[in-house]
Amino acid sequence: MTNIVPVKNKYIIGTRGSLLALTQCGQIKAELERVTGDEFELKVITTQGDQIVDKPLWQLEGKDFFTKELDAELLEEKIDLVVHSYKDLGSDRPEGIKLAAITKRNYAQDILLIKKETVAKLGEMTELIVGTSSPRRIVNTEAQLSKFIPNGSNIEVKTKMLRGNVNTRIGKLKDDQYDAIILAMPGIERLAITQKSRIELEALLEGMTFMIMPQSEFPSAASQGALAIECLESRKDNGELLEKLQRVQDKNTVSEISRERHSFASYGGGCHLAVGINVMKTGDYYLHVHRGSVDGKVIDEKQLEGSFPNPSAKTKAFIGLPAEKLEGQPYTPCWLLTKEELEIQSLPAGDLLVASRYGMLNAKKANGAVFTSGIKTWQALSSEGVWVHASCDSLGEQYLENIRKSVTLDIMLGDNRPLSILTHEDSHSAYGVVIPSYSKDTLGLTNDQKEALLACDVFYWTSFTQYQSYVEQYPEIKDAFHCCGLGKTLESFKAANLSARPFSSITEFKTWFNK
Repeated sequence: MTNIVPVKNKYIIGTRGSLLALTQCGQIKAELERVTGDEFELKVITTQGDQIVDKPLWQLEGKDFFTKELDAELLEEKIDLVVHSYKDLGSDRPEGIKLAAITKRNYAQDILLIKKETVAKLGEMTELIVGTSSPRRIVNTEAQLSKFIPNGSNIEVKTKMLRGNVNTRIGKLKDDQYDAIILAMPGIERLAITQKSRIELEALLEGMTFMIMPQSEFPSAASQGALAIECLESRKDNGELLEKLQRVQDKNTVSEISRERHSFASYGGGCHLAVGINVMKTGDYYLHVHRGSVDGKVIDEKQLEGSFPNPSAKTKAFIGLPAEKLEGQPYTPCWLLTKEELEIQSLPAGDLLVASRYGMLNAKKANGAVFTSGIKTWQALSSEGVWVHASCDSLGEQYLENIRKSVTLDIMLGDNRPLSILTHEDSHSAYGVVIPSYSKDTLGLTNDQKEALLACDVFYWTSFTQYQSYVEQYPEIKDAFHCCGLGKTLESFKAANLSARPFSSITEFKTWFNK
């Protein structure tokens, strides 16, 4: 019996000629060959955006600077498909071209690169020059970055035009043309994954450290981190290529990107847009963050999309913050618990997660990268002279674990790094070793405080152990309406089979409660 060998089809992928474009197209090529058994080859096409490197794109006349030439070759059937960085695609695509697939997005964040020697000198600096040509990055960096770096209150952050491919940009930082630069993390990550491009990247990143810019404060560009594959809509193959390309599509990424693109278009779109737009699927919800400026109007939006339970009444709310944090506000604070920081003689080598401001004293003893659970702790550490590398961004330890798995971070920090977590003595973690950095004591409430607590019908908890402590003392509140953030507290409520409505922040909770 004769074995019939399947016929391999051969397809041509159009790509720009930069190292990043070739690298990410090579990765898509390998994946398509794996899932289809066909052959794919790359054809390099030079675009206008590749040729003009002395001006920011938003200052140029026209549009589609990185796609026009690729579109033309596709429409003329000189190539079969194109792989784009989706953020390069405008809202209006040429007639006859079809979006065939959006591949999985692992990272969307921006990353700030800076020399270690520059970080050491921040205490003496009064100005920090950051390289970027993106209007979005310019607006948000100049407005926010000083709050996230040591000595930031005495440093004026200024931006300076930066163009060129990834390696060229990092090279300019090495040559001291800038104090720091901001790049898209997904691009660097793709270079770090492929061995050939990684070798050059390792040399460029020597002596560098980083900051993964938190999406809650520095949202990335709409579609950043996603790759879009396009083909002709009317190919004469009965949809065969389209079906093959759709095998590499990721539905969660599609759902995030569609929301980002919708908001992008609502602001007017274009490379001149100075608004960061990020949407992240977290559990059953979508977290939307928009920040920047449009026509002189400040944009600062953070909200959660999903299906939520609602309380039968909203008359009075408890928020689990200390009384001094809620002074003058119409909320019942946390009177029951008091915390005391514990001194630790030394910390093990490796990464360190500081889970609250009660780990600040010991964080200065870190022997590796420093991460925080949220933004407030980050800013507090920065004010104490500590360089923070990234944050859970109030989304839980699993979010941070994905960041720590970055191959780019392995290049700069080394791989197989253990994680130590500074948190309270009763805490636990699936991702690292808990080092108790503070203790909790339970106080008695006065009659007036107890009356105020029991009058609340809505409770916002800052930790699950806080909820447990209160319910143990006052079981009457167990059946009230409970709320919390999106991170570890929500995970603990779910694990205990308890209902809690999540919010993106306490600010969003307050807005909802006061409606």
